[in-house]
Amino acid sequence: MLGSPQTVLPAPRQRAELLARFFRGLDDPTRVLLLELLLEGEQTVSELVARVGSPQGRVSTHLGCLRHCGYVKTRRDGRSVYYRLADERVRALLRIAQELMADHAQELLSCAVVSPDLPGAAIHDAETEGDQRLTPPARRAKE
Repeated sequence: MLGSPQTVLPAPRQRAELLARFFRGLDDPTRVLLLELLLEGEQTVSELVARVGSPQGRVSTHLGCLRHCGYVKTRRDGRSVYYRLADERVRALLRIAQELMADHAQELLSCAVVSPDLPGAAIHDAETEGDQRLTPPARRAKE
């Protein structure tokens, strides 16, 4: 996806859907951790497995996803496969995301749409003023 010729999409809705798909490639903490580790430079699968602390099969699956989606590239040297960021824009994207996350961490943690698994997270209505919270759908279903 990154670094390839631009695809011309006829409608804003299709562009939005493709961009959402792009971000779904980053919607797993292990994939984000792998990318953050690769900010330090090229690493082997074994090095990444040791640093992530997950089984090799799981790490390899996530690396395969990141490679297929264009976030990382590989290089084989004998029996070792080295991973690196595919494009400097991935580095820039991660840095911007880290800055935004730091500025909005509390809001991210309190939003039930983004963090439905965290106790106390709530659905926030854009129409309401201040910090009014609505009951999350999961809680409404139990009531």
